[in-house]
Amino acid sequence: MAESAAALPGRTDLLMSFDPRTGEQLAQYPVQGGAEVTRAVRTARATQNWWGELDFGERRSQLLEWRGHIARHSGELVEILRDETGKPEADAALEVMLAVENLDWAARNAERALGRRRLRSGWFTRNQYASVGYLPLGVVGVLGAWNNPVFTPMGSIAYALAAGNTVVFKPHEITTGVGLWLAASWSRVVPDHPVLQAVTGDARTATALCGAELDKIAYAGPEAGGREVIAQCARSLTPVVVEHSGKGSMIVHVDADLDEAAEAAVFGAMANSGQNATGIQRCYVADSVFDDFLARAADRAARLRPGADNRATYGPMINADQIDVVRTQVRDAIARGGHAVLGGLDSFRDPYVEPIVLAEVPEESLAITGEGIGPVLVVNRVSDLADAVTRVNAAGNGIAVTVFTRDIVSAEFIAAQLKVGVVTVNSSTAFTGIPALPFGGVGEYGQGHSHGQQGLHEFSRTMSIARRRFRAPVRLSTFDRRPGHLRLAKAAFWLRHGR
Repeated sequence: MAESAAALPGRTDLLMSFDPRTGEQLAQYPVQGGAEVTRAVRTARATQNWWGELDFGERRSQLLEWRGHIARHSGELVEILRDETGKPEADAALEVMLAVENLDWAARNAERALGRRRLRSGWFTRNQYASVGYLPLGVVGVLGAWNNPVFTPMGSIAYALAAGNTVVFKPHEITTGVGLWLAASWSRVVPDHPVLQAVTGDARTATALCGAELDKIAYAGPEAGGREVIAQCARSLTPVVVEHSGKGSMIVHVDADLDEAAEAAVFGAMANSGQNATGIQRCYVADSVFDDFLARAADRAARLRPGADNRATYGPMINADQIDVVRTQVRDAIARGGHAVLGGLDSFRDPYVEPIVLAEVPEESLAITGEGIGPVLVVNRVSDLADAVTRVNAAGNGIAVTVFTRDIVSAEFIAAQLKVGVVTVNSSTAFTGIPALPFGGVGEYGQGHSHGQQGLHEFSRTMSIARRRFRAPVRLSTFDRRPGHLRLAKAAFWLRHGR
């Protein structure tokens, strides 16, 4: 699927793809510009006329056929994913399975979430039949992420397609092969209708896509990139769905099962080399159990081993630029008074980073305020739950917070005070395996939602319809209304609301 230099005579503007484990070049792809992007969007616009006019059942059948094709050929996708990200086979396979689960859920539940349904009329409009339904937006652009290049964009692609939109997908330049495989797999199932297309390139291609005549853009990635996408789309008033990078927090109460909490914290911080936006960046632990929890977490983290083989716990840093970001955060945390319980600045063996556990890190440190994408866990002491909530909300960057406590009532009370999109209780990242559960950021972290019914609504427009069923006995919406009708309406209004 990759185009070689020989296949592009006279063209030197190529994108190189590399294996992060070895630095070996995998493929070359064209950097597509405005003309190619415009052509893809026009094709998507023409195809959307066909796709959007299918009923929910017909679209469900096509999407489930695509789901089956991906599942049957998942070994191919896993290998491309491993080559481009360096993930161990288990991590790559899990990512593909979760993405397929989302596709399956979106296909099966689109009609229930978006289909037309009747609404109750008001007291004065009993002669009206009211209903609401949701229609496709049209053409959606998706800008893919590099850390989970199948699961993350599928949270937009699957839901946009199920809602009746066509999609132009620009995978991240580091993981271009994954994006091309997804688009090609669709064309094998429905060869005559390019409902899903992929365009290849770098930031210039993304800029061209933001400037194309799209009905919505979905972006996942660093905060700086999200701001740039928002600014570019603002010029054409194109709405956006944004999910920023950076991980969430964990709160450990005095009554928590410390073994389970430590296990969840380490997995949330270190899985995928810490490159999961739904993972855990920092733990706020009650003072009385702080030392015990820290020892257990450090002991678990010390058992992990990054590497290139399938027996490794996690793989390399996928984006080489991110290594310096993590190194800077660790250096800043130590310089400000935090101490390394496990690892430290000697943990960097490019392209791998050994597990790092930091404790008592000042809240103004980059390791807390920055977008934490790396195998680093910060453990800080708090006096009580209120202190933990204050610190989590102050740090921001929260798509998810995990609370470990045996008191479920307290957990739900805490959840209501946290300014985040998702709260999990006594587990860390397992919620990503629930397709029906929507998640999204708050404030600077993100705009909009992915997954679940809200994810389907993100890529739909509301169409409300009201029709008169019979002539109203009390006619108010006319200049010919009778005085007696108005008196009757006022009396009814008083009886209903004024007593």
